[in-house]
Amino acid sequence: MNTPRFAVSAIALAVLHAFPGVAVAASSAAEQAMPEVVITGAKAQASRAAVAGFSNAPLLETPASVSVLTSQQMLDLQIRSTTDAARYDASIGDSYNAVGYSEQFSIRGFKLDNASSYRKDGMAIPADTQIPLENKERLEVLKGLSGLQAGVSAPGGIVNYVTKRPTDTPLRTVVLEERERGTLYGAVDLGGRFEDQRFGYRFNAAGERLRSYIKGADGNRKFVSAAFDWKISPQALLQVDADYQKKSQVTAPGFQLLNNTTLPNIPADTMLNNQPWSRPVETTSSNIGARFEYKFTPDWSTTVSANQHQFKRDDYTAFPGGCTAQGLYSGFCGNGDYDVYDYVSLGEKKSPLTVQALVQGKFSTGSFKHEFTGGASLFKNSEKWGDYLYTQAGTDGHAFSNIYHPIMVAPNGGTSKPVSERRSDNERALFAQDILSINEQLKLHAGARFVQVKRDEFVDATLPFAHTNVGFWLPNVALVYSLRPNVSVYTSYAQGLEHGGVAPIGTENTGRALAPGKSKQVEVGVKADIHPDLSASVAMFEIRKGLEYTDGQNYFVRNGQAQHRGLEMALNGRASRDLTVGVSAMALNSQQRDTGSAELDGKRVADVPAFKSTVYANYAVPQVAGLSISANWIYSGKKAFDKANQVFVPSYHVMNLGGAYATRIGGVQTTLRASIDNAFDKFYWRDVTPELGGYLMPGASRTFRVSAQFDL
Repeated sequence: MNTPRFAVSAIALAVLHAFPGVAVAASSAAEQAMPEVVITGAKAQASRAAVAGFSNAPLLETPASVSVLTSQQMLDLQIRSTTDAARYDASIGDSYNAVGYSEQFSIRGFKLDNASSYRKDGMAIPADTQIPLENKERLEVLKGLSGLQAGVSAPGGIVNYVTKRPTDTPLRTVVLEERERGTLYGAVDLGGRFEDQRFGYRFNAAGERLRSYIKGADGNRKFVSAAFDWKISPQALLQVDADYQKKSQVTAPGFQLLNNTTLPNIPADTMLNNQPWSRPVETTSSNIGARFEYKFTPDWSTTVSANQHQFKRDDYTAFPGGCTAQGLYSGFCGNGDYDVYDYVSLGEKKSPLTVQALVQGKFSTGSFKHEFTGGASLFKNSEKWGDYLYTQAGTDGHAFSNIYHPIMVAPNGGTSKPVSERRSDNERALFAQDILSINEQLKLHAGARFVQVKRDEFVDATLPFAHTNVGFWLPNVALVYSLRPNVSVYTSYAQGLEHGGVAPIGTENTGRALAPGKSKQVEVGVKADIHPDLSASVAMFEIRKGLEYTDGQNYFVRNGQAQHRGLEMALNGRASRDLTVGVSAMALNSQQRDTGSAELDGKRVADVPAFKSTVYANYAVPQVAGLSISANWIYSGKKAFDKANQVFVPSYHVMNLGGAYATRIGGVQTTLRASIDNAFDKFYWRDVTPELGGYLMPGASRTFRVSAQFDL
C-alpha cells in the first residue's frame, strides 16, 4: 500500500465518520438544483504583527517593513509551503532552494541563516527541512535588521511562524487537494473548547504524496500537531503546543554552466539525481513549546516562553559537479557531461532550545507616556554530524553522466563516519525597549540588546578546535510621526549580528564557520491605511555587512562590504467590495566593495535582481454569487550568476491563474478552488546560487491543481 496515499485517504475517511454531514453532502450534491451560497466578511489582510517587536502591534505604528499572510489567505491562495508564500512578496527570493531539500531564502538580497533567521512564535528554529504551515495562524516577515528583536540573525530579516491556538467556537475544517503529476494532499484543522471552558484545544494533521515537476523528485510528508491553553484565572494563561513532521523526498540538484561560461538549454523537469542508487533525503522535526502569561494589572504583565526543537536528517545524493575531462572544478563539460559524486551524510542532528522572559508595562513621567519592555533570553543549540562521504562515483573513482543523455554509474559504496557533536552554541541576551510618546503625533522607539555569543566548534582532525566567547551591543532607535490618524512616517537606525558563514565543500577551510559579524541599517518609510481594509507602504533602506566569499587562494573569507540600497513598495487589501489586490515591488542596488579585488569591487551580488515585482488580484464576480477569479503576475529582472558578474541569467515573467467557488452542499460550507501555476509554461531560472561553485535551478513548469475545503 502506498503510505502517502493511505495517509490522505485516512484523513478523509476519519472526517467522513466524525462528521457525517460531509458524506451527506457528497451524496446529495447532485440533487441540489440551487445550492445555498455563503458570503464571508473576512478581512483581506492582516493589520497587526508581532515579528517587529515584543507584542502584537499595529503595522501602521511599526517602524519597519513587515508583511503578513494569515491562515485564511494561505487557504485562499492554496499555499502549502513557504516557497508558495514567497511569490507574493518581491523582497523574498530563493537562495539554494533545491526541490526536496530545505527551503532557503534571501530577503533584501541577503541569504537567511538557517539556524537563526526562522522563528516559531519568536523562538529560533532551524529551517533545514520544509517548515509545516498546517498549524500556523500567520506567516510574518520582518525585512531588514532584527538585532533588537532576535539577536543573532542574518541582516535580510526574519520569518516568524505564529502557531494556531484554540478557538472560542468550534472549528472543523478539512482540505483535500490534487496537483498535476499526482501530488495528493489532505489536512484537518480542529479547534474549540472543552466542556470546562477554561481549557481549549487545536489539532492539525496532514498527509501529502509529493510528485514534483522535476522527474523523479518524489516523496511523502506526514504532519501532526496539538495546541492547548488553560485559562488558570482572569490574570493567568498557560499555552502549550507540540508538533511532529516526517518528510522523505528525493532532492533535485541544480545545474552548472557549460564550459563554466554558457547557460544550459534543458527542460525544467530534467533530473540529475537519477542514479539507481539515489535515495530520498529523510528528515524528521518536532517542536514542544510553552508560554505562560500573567497580568499584574491592566497595564503590566509578564510572559515566559520556551521552545525545544529536534531535527534529524539522513542525506543521500548523486551529486553533479565539475568536469574532470576539461579540468573544471565547477562547470559542466561543453557537451553536457558532468562528474557524478556519491554524497552521503547520515544522522545529522540539531536540538535548539530557546527560552525568553519579558516584563511589559505602561507608565507616565510628566507629559510623556512610556510603553516599556525588558527581558532576557537564552539560546542553546547542539549540532551533530559525522564526516560525510563526498567522492566521485564509480568503481574506478571517476564516473560521469550527461544532462541530455543520463548515464548510469556505480556508487562509491561507502558511507559517512560516526556522528558526534561538532558545534555548540550558547547565546545569552538582555534587552530593553521604551516607546516614548513625546506628544500625540510623535513617538520615539529606543532599545538595545546585549548578546553574549559562545560557540565551540570541531570540524575535523586537520583543523584546530575553535572557541568563540564575545559580547555585542545591538542598538535600535526609530522615530514615528503620525501625519494623520491613518498615515505615519518613520526613520530608523539599527545594528544586527549574524554568525559567520560556513566554508563550503571544496574550499581549503571546508566546514569552518567564520566569526560573528555585525551589520548596520538605515531606513525611512511611509505607511497609510487608505481605508480599514486597504494599506500601502513605501520604504527606503541601506544595509551594510561584511562580504563573505571564496578568495583567490580558495579560502572562504570575510573581506570588504556588501552594500544593499533599496526601495520597497506594497499595497494590500480590498480595493473595492469585489476586488482584492496585493502589490509588492523592490528595486535593489546591491554592490560589493572594499575587497581590494578589481574582479569583485563594484559588482552586483549574485542571485539578486535589480528589480522584482509581484501583483495579485482577486475579483468576486457579482453576477455569480460565491464565484471569484484571480491572477498573480511575477516579474524578476536579470540576475548575476557569479560574484565577478561574468554571466547573467535572463529576466522572466510568470503568470498564475485561479478561481474559487463558495457554496453549501448538504449543509456544509464548501469552497472549491482550481489554479494553473505558470499558465504560459515559461522556462526560467528561479534560483542562481553562487554556493558550491555555482548552481542554477529552473522554475516549475505549468502545473494544474484543484482543492476542496469543507468547513463544518
